[in-house]
Amino acid sequence: MDETPGRDAVELRVHGISGVTAERILDHPIVVRVAGDTHAGFFRPRPGSGTAGGATDGVAVEAYRWGSLTAGAAVRTASMLLLLPFMLSNLAIWLRPPGHDRWGLLGVLCRLLGGTLTATFMLAAVGVTLDLVGWQCVPYPGCRASRPYLAWLHAVPAGPRLALLSVVPLLALRVVWAIGTRSARAFEGFGPSSVQRGLPGDRTERLTDAGFWQDEQTTGWLRQIHVVLGIGTLNVALLAGISPGGVGAPGHGALFGIAVGLLGVEVVLLALPAPPSPARARRFLRPLWAATVVVTVLCLGSAVLADATPSGSGKLPGYEGAAAGVVATQGVLLVVLTVVTYTRQRAARDDERPVLRGLGTPIMAAAAVSVGAAFTATLVYRVADILDHGDIPDPIRPNPPIVGPLDPPVAYWWAALAGLAALLIGAAVTSVTLLLSRRRRRRLAARIVERDYPDVPAQEAHRLRLVRETIVQSRITEELGPVLLAFLLIASLGLATVAFDVIGIGPTQLADRLGGDGGAAVVLAYVTDAGVWVISLLVICLLILGFRAYRSAQTRRVVAVLWDLGTFWPRTVHPFAPPCYAARAVPELAKRVTGLTARGPVVISGHSHGSVLAAATILQLPPAVLARVSLLTYGSPLRRTYARLYPAYLGPATLRDLGGRIGWRWRNLWRDTDPIGGPIFPPGSDDPPPGTDVDTRLRDPHSLTVDPADTVPPPIERHWPYHTQAAYQAAIRELIDRSG
Repeated sequence: MDETPGRDAVELRVHGISGVTAERILDHPIVVRVAGDTHAGFFRPRPGSGTAGGATDGVAVEAYRWGSLTAGAAVRTASMLLLLPFMLSNLAIWLRPPGHDRWGLLGVLCRLLGGTLTATFMLAAVGVTLDLVGWQCVPYPGCRASRPYLAWLHAVPAGPRLALLSVVPLLALRVVWAIGTRSARAFEGFGPSSVQRGLPGDRTERLTDAGFWQDEQTTGWLRQIHVVLGIGTLNVALLAGISPGGVGAPGHGALFGIAVGLLGVEVVLLALPAPPSPARARRFLRPLWAATVVVTVLCLGSAVLADATPSGSGKLPGYEGAAAGVVATQGVLLVVLTVVTYTRQRAARDDERPVLRGLGTPIMAAAAVSVGAAFTATLVYRVADILDHGDIPDPIRPNPPIVGPLDPPVAYWWAALAGLAALLIGAAVTSVTLLLSRRRRRRLAARIVERDYPDVPAQEAHRLRLVRETIVQSRITEELGPVLLAFLLIASLGLATVAFDVIGIGPTQLADRLGGDGGAAVVLAYVTDAGVWVISLLVICLLILGFRAYRSAQTRRVVAVLWDLGTFWPRTVHPFAPPCYAARAVPELAKRVTGLTARGPVVISGHSHGSVLAAATILQLPPAVLARVSLLTYGSPLRRTYARLYPAYLGPATLRDLGGRIGWRWRNLWRDTDPIGGPIFPPGSDDPPPGTDVDTRLRDPHSLTVDPADTVPPPIERHWPYHTQAAYQAAIRELIDRSG
């Protein structure tokens, strides 16, 4: 159905982040959906109700609204906050430097690091249920006092008690698995199903590859492995817990070896790329699942048959070492990942050297590990604090002769101390960086306003200062590199402290040995407690944000801003990450554009992050369609942010290829006051062919003085709107006229 007869040329607007309405995209109060569904749809002004705001004569305006893919259901949006470490882990590989990743080593390291996050999640659940509740709390009279729901467990022997409580971590793993599976249903079924993408780092992987955005097979493969990895972590922890003092059924030692060996097999499979077909994947997964089920049943049976040996004296056996071992593994992987990434970026061409010295991948991986540690430490310490009625564990104060107060692993003390140090040092580095760069940013802003407003009346001096300060603030984005590098260093040092935990030394014990008189240990004990509370407050704030997202549509849109940026790329590292909305948006856009070009030329108009979706769509279109497609971007972070953070996928070479595919029918509008957008081909870069101009700079505001027909001076528009400018309509007209 042609909703606007006689108007074959189409301007297809794609919005940016934050999930705006179709009415705002079209700048029209009455719209109707002409394609798509409630998750993502294409809208036009209702026939007979007038044209869209900023429309060009003879050109129909259509809007693609995809914001509900990330800001739709309240439950989905709130649950996404719990998946933040997994999302950051998945994002890390896409920040890799350009060039071929020999042997796919970066992908292997990132997937192994993602596996440690699953193990961390399971160990947190084990720490709360088996260690704190089953091992330390139930035998402790002060803990189970006035808690009849826990008191009955005291009559259950230690082994059966641990077996019973093991059901809780299994249910938690099932819930996380279900969240990722259910929330992905709205994105599945778009694009080619017979073509599957490779893992990041493959020689042929490009945004132009068919099936690039389809990650169902890779995600399904990884999901199965991560689930059995989580179950294997629980099995090993359970067997270790019932081992001391002869606790365990006959053959227990052999069963422990089998469980550890199966865990090793799962790690090896995690390092391997996904099989090319579901049939080959099932050849690996069916025996793996069968072995996992058998070992799990045997582990639970061994625990049920274990003796009634007393528990509660200290931590769950083996749990301290397991927590320290996982953190130590994360530290080693992070160091290796940093070395490999730095080596890769040194081999890149000079014009492709990315921001952050090519260390975006380890920086994001460190962020994933840090957030995971914060979640884990908060969960374990807050549960311990509640169970022992606020009697905070403290290595300086000796525990009672028998049991209590509850004592979480020392590794979490180090995590709390490292988290507090990261916050303080990060804040200091940010302040110093912005202070030192302010003079340079002010000089740049002064040159811009002097060029744009050479003759300013004295009464408009304050207005001139406001514009200059706006430009100064808009340049903050480029100054955050040192802050992120400092974060990588702090996170690495924080993980290195686990070496003390491996030998059984906590922060206060180390300070006591170094200080001698005990005063330093007391001070550090209070500092560490403060660190626990600080990271706990941060996590609690995230939980409050999740609760608000459940109750408030406005808060869901705020949360969606983070998820729009973090879930753009396919899930090829951690399957529990929120699903990739581009797996639907890009193929859907490509299909709609292909249909519209059969009737006339199409200009894809992308604002902000929408310009990234538009670019990804064009790279997926066949040559026959590209002849009638043009691109208009405005407020675009393509070069300013994406080309620098994702140089292997949206770097300068990709942008040049993008322009060549559409015959350089590309216009980009930008402002100096825009904190997000910028030029695509800035001075000094590889410009498009001679005589081809892509970038058009808009002066903002267009005047400092009040127009005689107005009552206030023109506003500083910064990032929005652009479609109200005459340059916008001129660009649309030019691109339509140049299209085939």
